[in-house]
Amino acid sequence: MRIAVAGGTGVVGRHAVEAARAAGHEVVVLSRSSGADVLTGAGLAERLQGADAVIDVTNTTTLSAAKAVKFFETATRNLLAAESRAGVAHHVALSIVGIDGIDASYYAGKLAQERAVAAGSVPFTIARAGQFHEFAGQLLSGMSGPVAVLPKLLMRPVAAREVGEHLVRVAEGAPAGRASDLVGPRDEVLADVARRQLAFDGVRRRVLGVRLPGAYGRGLASGSLRGGADALQGRITFDEWLRGDDHLPS
Repeated sequence: MRIAVAGGTGVVGRHAVEAARAAGHEVVVLSRSSGADVLTGAGLAERLQGADAVIDVTNTTTLSAAKAVKFFETATRNLLAAESRAGVAHHVALSIVGIDGIDASYYAGKLAQERAVAAGSVPFTIARAGQFHEFAGQLLSGMSGPVAVLPKLLMRPVAAREVGEHLVRVAEGAPAGRASDLVGPRDEVLADVARRQLAFDGVRRRVLGVRLPGAYGRGLASGSLRGGADALQGRITFDEWLRGDDHLPS
């Protein structure tokens, strides 16, 4: 197959690219560095010629619902329009488990993305996954000072490598509307995970977990982001990931 990966240089995208190539597929990376911009549509038509499937793992870093919605709706609209013109037969979008009742903050953007994909003309599969093992480190790196304040978040983190592999398997199949959710092998609490990462990296820093207000905070603390009992489970625990090659010090 010829598989295009939108956001193919990112946390999950690079693993999807690697997994697709390992499976013998021809891979096209859609990124600004490769001349394709999902926010303007520039370069997408040319890069998608002959593609059988598109895996969309594009992302933005924001807690603003308005900004998240604008990003994901714009990127999805441009991708689907280019895919339709190129005759792409399968659009695979990565989303997040358990967000149906959390239409706020960043998750509002992901729900808007799902709605846009479902309303489009390209056959699709939405593949939801748990938070990545990399998530705690991303939050820690964006904060300064001796104390890191993190939201109370009950999660079941999964390795980005396993998510990338899962997305390729989904892309290899027929469009299904929704794929089985993918979560990690163990229940975790974000603040605990962050403390273990800092200790592993030899960083002395205090971590406080606080309950955020509103629908967003309730959703994070509810356990819904751990997914359901029928979700597929990854193999790599957070602590195994810490000791592996994919982990970079926080």
